[in-house]
Amino acid sequence: MSTAFTPAPGAAPLPRMVGAQTAHELRTLLRNGEQLLLTLIIPVALLVLFSSTPLLDVGPGSRVDFLAPGVLALAVLSTAFTGQAIGTGFERRYGVLKRLGATPLPRSGLIAAKSLTVLLVELLQTAILGVVALTLGWSPHGNALTVVLLVLLGTAAFSGFGLLMAGTLRAEATLAAANLVYLLLLVMGGVVFPLTKFSGGLRSVLELLPISALADGLRQVLQHGAGLPARDLIVLLVWAVAGLALAARFFRWE
Repeated sequence: MSTAFTPAPGAAPLPRMVGAQTAHELRTLLRNGEQLLLTLIIPVALLVLFSSTPLLDVGPGSRVDFLAPGVLALAVLSTAFTGQAIGTGFERRYGVLKRLGATPLPRSGLIAAKSLTVLLVELLQTAILGVVALTLGWSPHGNALTVVLLVLLGTAAFSGFGLLMAGTLRAEATLAAANLVYLLLLVMGGVVFPLTKFSGGLRSVLELLPISALADGLRQVLQHGAGLPARDLIVLLVWAVAGLALAARFFRWE
């Protein structure tokens, strides 16, 4: 005697959908050569090059102790801002986001998946950069929870403006603008040399940039063993709130 099959259509639970989308996003990112260049190869190359050679004057003390926190900040920028802006911009152009909007995965689930992907890549970056820096003689100090707080606020700030750019500009414009911002912040964000190299007025402005606040905050904790770098945390919080609010207001999915 045969039993009738009764279909039971319905969406998978939200955590499972988010997990599947996160796995897809992570595989896509790690297979992309340009993304790997931004997220891993350039930060590692800068760390090794400037720690091993006196090409730049980083001030007194160990070169790697100064450079490691700055390069870690650059890695967060490359993943949360540059990589996410470019990837999301082209997904929007090719209609990927529009198609995802027709699936049971809600927008909040897609944003959660993208956020988890960024955090997982940053964890990988931190592990690799940490091993390389320790091999070069890095001696980190400070509270790990403070480092995590700085990285999370920096990630929120960069992600907000990355999504804002991807959701308002054409993909080609996003590609050019995101790479230009990356280069400018690399040079003027206190990543590989101190902001004291700039004049007083310009330095005061540059110190308010999120990359400068993240690099300085990480440096205060990891190099000098300081407690909560209140000023840097406030700067990052303001950028994070502003970026996420603007992205939520102006992001267009198609």
